Amino acid sequence: MDVLRPVRAFDRTQQLHPWLAIPLAVVKKFTDDGAGGLAALIAYYSFFSLFPLLLVFVTILGYVFHGDKSVEKTIEDSVVAHFPVIGSSIRSHQLSGSVAAVVVGGVIALWAGLGVTQAAQNAFDRVWAVPYKARRDFLRKRLRGLLLLAVLGTLFVISSVISGLVSAGLGSLGYKTGGIAISVLLNVVLFTAVFRLLTTAAVPTRSIWMGALIGGVLWEILQVLGGVYVTHVVNHATEAYGVFATVLGLLAWLHLGALATLYAAEVNVVVMRDLWPRSLLGAPSEPADESALRALAKVEERSEYERIEVEFRTGGASGGQEDS
Repeated sequence: MDVLRPVRAFDRTQQLHPWLAIPLAVVKKFTDDGAGGLAALIAYYSFFSLFPLLLVFVTILGYVFHGDKSVEKTIEDSVVAHFPVIGSSIRSHQLSGSVAAVVVGGVIALWAGLGVTQAAQNAFDRVWAVPYKARRDFLRKRLRGLLLLAVLGTLFVISSVISGLVSAGLGSLGYKTGGIAISVLLNVVLFTAVFRLLTTAAVPTRSIWMGALIGGVLWEILQVLGGVYVTHVVNHATEAYGVFATVLGLLAWLHLGALATLYAAEVNVVVMRDLWPRSLLGAPSEPADESALRALAKVEERSEYERIEVEFRTGGASGGQEDS
């Protein structure tokens, strides 16, 4: 009795239906790229950089809008909305002291933030199968990271202002509806900026919009789930347990956010490069299998004098040797 017969039947079926073949191809490529580990690395750096970055940013805005309670309240609400797990902590703590102390804190926060941008760039290069020899050098990577942090900071200010206008001009139902719509739109803009700035220039901008849209929606869902977690777990926890609930909740939330980001990036690659349908069992029997595996192997090219050739001996779509 062939116990794998149902699986093989499902494999043949999914290859005939794009609505099923594309999601499965995304999942398979995610696995091929080892993107789970890349997401964990992004979450790790995010955990150590997110709080200081937000703390310095909110403090700077506090200095700029000092005395304007309505603007300060809008900024605080925006932090809580975008980062619900730690938003309340940012709200109740700001840096104080001399301008020099704030500047030093800002430099340290930027240095920490660059860890996230470097991890994200490496992950996107892996997802897009960019060979090591074609990746950005040390300086350009960090300049791109600084540019991204500046763009995200600008979007954060815009989001704060818009949130204040919406809350001031709309009623309860209108506020919720308008707030969600604006939040999703800003999330899409954010993901577009992230994908464009951290993805190799060889990828055209038109190839990242689908992933940006998916990422924006997924991020909005994570924001809602984060708010629910804070309301039902953190706010009702004891003082000692509340610290662990916040830390663990933040780690889980950041990891989910990193996973959502990389899945959205994988969607862009699979759709743009027609890396579907994929075979789920046995040898790589589809052209998309060979294309994906060939590109993944060529990632390891580290010198202009090095060239990796890939050969599929049996079971491949071409039935013989292929190189590129």
